[in-house]
Amino acid sequence: MKRFIAIALSLLMVVALVGCGRKRREPIVLTLSTEDSEAILRAAGVQLPDASVAPGANSKVIWFGWDDPFQNYSEGEIVNTGFWTFKEKYNCTLEYIETTYEEHTDKLANLITADNPPDCMTGGSNATAIFPMNCINKMFQPIDPWIDFNDPLWAPTKDMADYFTLGGQHYQIVMETAPANVVVYNRRVIDEYGYDDPAELYFNDDWTWAKFYEMCMDFSDGEENRYALDGWAYSGMFMEAAGQQLLYLNTETNRYYSNIDSPEIERGMQYLYDLVKNDCTYHEGNSRWVLRGGDFGIGMKEGDCLFYVIGEKFFQYPVEEIEGIWGDLHEGEVMFAPLPRDEQGDGNYYISTSFNDIKGAIGIITGAENPEGAALLAACVRFKVIDPTVIAIDERQLRETYLWSDDMIEMSNICDDIAKANVVIDVTGNLPSNLQDAVRTRMGPDGIARSNDPSSWAQMKENNLESFQYYLDDLNAKMAEYD
Repeated sequence: MKRFIAIALSLLMVVALVGCGRKRREPIVLTLSTEDSEAILRAAGVQLPDASVAPGANSKVIWFGWDDPFQNYSEGEIVNTGFWTFKEKYNCTLEYIETTYEEHTDKLANLITADNPPDCMTGGSNATAIFPMNCINKMFQPIDPWIDFNDPLWAPTKDMADYFTLGGQHYQIVMETAPANVVVYNRRVIDEYGYDDPAELYFNDDWTWAKFYEMCMDFSDGEENRYALDGWAYSGMFMEAAGQQLLYLNTETNRYYSNIDSPEIERGMQYLYDLVKNDCTYHEGNSRWVLRGGDFGIGMKEGDCLFYVIGEKFFQYPVEEIEGIWGDLHEGEVMFAPLPRDEQGDGNYYISTSFNDIKGAIGIITGAENPEGAALLAACVRFKVIDPTVIAIDERQLRETYLWSDDMIEMSNICDDIAKANVVIDVTGNLPSNLQDAVRTRMGPDGIARSNDPSSWAQMKENNLESFQYYLDDLNAKMAEYD
């Protein structure tokens, strides 16, 4: 799977080679102003433990993953104020073991087998291999010994952490939630085609599936290599925008159950089917994203792609990298809006809740030498997203370093509120492979979006219902046995 993050960071890599000829990025040190530093430490003293008694202080944490959201690798990046607190208040350091998304599960298993495990890695619900299978397979350990849900810092996160429970124990530290996906567009392109600005449509409560569909149909022209939609997440956007998922996890019984008979999902799948059949999506060769080379966002700046459904975190990268693909930040071209509203629905806007973010969730790896340090790192990130002083500093960094406009900041807060108002979680991150295949491809949105000759939702349900239920029952049996 190609990822924009790899493209965005490719310019930052240095010549140092690490095994098999792979290049390794070297972190650099960026500093905050004295005023900001003192303000953060004063605030941290209220909500975080004293450095003299905090478990994990004065230690090194080993972070494993395909991205390092903590350290800096370019002068054009912002300072992660959570990691800054971890480093400056608690005298801690971070060692980064880099892998790829495709290889991370196998590489982690090898490290654990060799008795050389890292301490922690990115958590989440729909993109990372933690829950439930790799918890059942004992690659991760419960976080409860180090996270006290009676602590005011952690108490508000318990409901979310309950989604990652086995045997009465929690398996992910949830620092904060975020909107899974937003609809990104280039304002210049929108204006050139005479369309209403999606953000303005949202504020007027007119940002609907029908309006979105109308713009996609008008814009798309396969002969001109112009498609309204490209990328990964658009395939599930209507299901997500309807506030629905194919699978749910009941946090009381700790079992998965099916939602395939949802009328909202049926409507959403029909919209997706019609867009694909009418050549509004780039899907040549059954590929994921291949428009003009396959990078995240390719075609947005040039007006070859109208909408890109993706997480807003992808715009927290140096300006030159964003402007090279998405549009001119100096001119305010890059903007995003919530997912459009189902006009036949309940009147609400929906965005799925994500944990796969800089401020999201982490798992502690089985055999970790420094789980206390990993929990302390998580606490510093948790503090960063709830303290008003640090929130204001981070917003200023977004404006000054990444050139986020006031409109982007405002819309980011709106999308955050939407995701929190009606919580819907995609729980398909680490299912057994046969169930994962059924949920995403054989009877899920990818089965429509990634095909040159897609089946309708009704056909996919009929063809795969029996096997889908069998695999679902098998997963629940595995969880019951573990419990």
